[in-house]
Amino acid sequence: MEANKLIRIEQVCLSYSVDLSFIRNLNELGHIEVIVEKDVHYIHEKQLKSLESFLYFHTELNINLEGIDAIAHLLVKNELLQNELILLQNKLRFYDQNVDIQIRK
Repeated sequence: MEANKLIRIEQVCLSYSVDLSFIRNLNELGHIEVIVEKDVHYIHEKQLKSLESFLYFHTELNINLEGIDAIAHLLVKNELLQNELILLQNKLRFYDQNVDIQIRK
């Protein structure tokens, strides 16, 4: 990974006013990947959006870590189902076009 895309966890905690234990707990649950290089802990900048969502759930909606874990799993499942729906719609559209072509012949 490129070093400029990694952000020190201490900096994240200061910027977002979040406790380090919250990020560690998200890491233990598998929702945020913590990268350790030379005893320094980082997260990748691509994970900031997810972290911001988890922070919103926790601070603004008062959802505990177990609730955040459940929500995260449901969001992943929803995304998978949406992708499957798009795939099936594309297949249906393909077969529908082929049937239309055969009828015209």
